[in-house]
Amino acid sequence: MRVGTGRNTDSGTGGVVSLVTGEARGVSQGEVRRTAMGEVFAGRYELADPIGRGGVGAVWRAWDHRRRRYVAAKVLQQRDAHSLLRFVREQALRIDHPHVLAPASWAADDDQVLFTMDLVAGGSLVHLVGDYGPLPPAFVCTLLDQLLSGLAAVHTEGVVHRDIKPANVLLEASGTGRPRLRLSDFGIAMRLGEPRLTETNLVVGTPGYLAPEQMLGAEPDFTADLFAVGLVALYLLEGAKPDVKALVQYFSEHGIPGAPKGIPEPLWQVVATLLQPDPDARFRTATGARKALASAADLLPEPGPDDELIEIFDQLGPLPVGFTASGPVRKAPGVRTDAIAGTGTGSRTNRDTGTATGTPTTGATGLIPEPSAMSDTGSFHLPPPQPFPPPHVLPTPQTPLPRQRVDVSTASYTARSPEVPPPPPALSPPYRTGGRRARRRRPGPPAQAAIPILLLALACYVVGFWALTRI
Repeated sequence: MRVGTGRNTDSGTGGVVSLVTGEARGVSQGEVRRTAMGEVFAGRYELADPIGRGGVGAVWRAWDHRRRRYVAAKVLQQRDAHSLLRFVREQALRIDHPHVLAPASWAADDDQVLFTMDLVAGGSLVHLVGDYGPLPPAFVCTLLDQLLSGLAAVHTEGVVHRDIKPANVLLEASGTGRPRLRLSDFGIAMRLGEPRLTETNLVVGTPGYLAPEQMLGAEPDFTADLFAVGLVALYLLEGAKPDVKALVQYFSEHGIPGAPKGIPEPLWQVVATLLQPDPDARFRTATGARKALASAADLLPEPGPDDELIEIFDQLGPLPVGFTASGPVRKAPGVRTDAIAGTGTGSRTNRDTGTATGTPTTGATGLIPEPSAMSDTGSFHLPPPQPFPPPHVLPTPQTPLPRQRVDVSTASYTARSPEVPPPPPALSPPYRTGGRRARRRRPGPPAQAAIPILLLALACYVVGFWALTRI
């Protein structure tokens, strides 16, 4: 039985689906601001060529003039409050995991904002299936294991992705080596407990990759992401987009169907558990699904010599005219390699003057420091503390000190730093006229009075204890 039917591509972007009419529509367009090749953001990021488009922005290959490398820059196209709030949520996400492609830095330049990510050149799972069709089960297990690993890190942060689909799962251009997968596009992701940005009767996501409970208006949950992972797995194994409606109907009426042709039974049991219409019947966590997948992968036969070798190509293509592997051929107007804007610190620049309005710092050149490890977290850099004036020291009577012999050979090493004032000389203790040191009086009553006081306190304690026993 072939469960999945449809086309081999899926390039649709996430939108909203009405729970009343069932119609799918894109994200509101709002006011659109066009960007062009060669445009410079925040004096640092120079746009080279567009490489993708999302629900609220376009993705460009951009040259980072500070780090001297190409990055992927997502530029917000809509400027309505709804799109801007989603953009702020996405850029605020910071997840450091080898299989998660989260924003690394951001910049605001006049009326436009962008954030940058690592540049992933191998395309998405859509490209891979388009090149090879159904993929070998062992290869699919490797991809699913990495996807579940990244998703477990996302869920650990309390974040529900809500838009897992083949187009949002990117691949490094690893050739015939071990594939490396990156889960991307957190534009509609949300943390558990956060307020929803859509109307009550609308659900956000890509039609065809929504869990049944999402279509019924349930709150986003981790199990909905796992259902989408099951659909991605079926897409990779079948080479076509699954028919979710028919799939859910069959599961509800007949239970788990037999393994489709070409899918080993152990692997199918894992995929079928992910595809359960009832959320309670699915895996509860991505880690649990990953453990079950590892057990199933151990039961798969070893790849044979006649199996097709999967190669992941570079899908970005050549750089446009005016750009080389080492950056732009000519320096664009407004580029400031010493500007702090765009380093993920929330600084802004003036496009007309090209000057940064953030706080300048000092670095290796003595003028501008290298950004610290926290410079890409979207936090603001505080200005360096100004040196405090030296404290005013009251004049003290100079006491003649005996001369000390200074060893000339070590004087240069033992001399005090001129910036640190020497400590004031210690006050001399009082001495008697006869040369004997005066004895300090200890605090408290004299010994002659201390003993009677202790005896009186003991008597009071005995009388009190006797009185308590008589009650």
